Amino acid sequence: MLFCGINPGLMTAATGHHFARPGNRFWPVLHRSGFTPRLLKPAEQEELLTYGLGITNLVARASARADELTAEEYREGGRLLAEKVVRLKPRWLAVVGVTAYRAAFDDRGARVGPQERLIGDTRVWVLPNPSGLNAHWTTATMAEEFERLRLAAEAPPAVTADPSR
Repeated sequence: MLFCGINPGLMTAATGHHFARPGNRFWPVLHRSGFTPRLLKPAEQEELLTYGLGITNLVARASARADELTAEEYREGGRLLAEKVVRLKPRWLAVVGVTAYRAAFDDRGARVGPQERLIGDTRVWVLPNPSGLNAHWTTATMAEEFERLRLAAEAPPAVTADPSR
């Protein structure tokens, strides 16, 4: 599983740790949804690898708010992310932020949840943005959506029948 945030906030840029702002709900939601056995601190992000999880950003440029990014930055970020996914071959890509996903992949109809799009053989799931600015998603409802993804990721891949047999 590769989690993809929108872009580094100023605290993340200063510390080098994803979702570093104290009010960001990513780490609590990740734990509450069962992805990690304990609540990790941003400085412990390397531990994600031991759980088969990775983390990256759609856009590398730091900003105070994601709405400071340009449409071109989102499109270029989507192109670079797709290249990274093809190279790394995670089973799932989890993009954290539906508005960012829509802009990066020119998919205006995207909703939170599984997407029809594949990147190579990688399935795509859009998650709610855990920023404190995204107040209509509570920690509990976000954790439910993250858990839906975790359960889908834990399920064995579907086997398609070979019609030539």
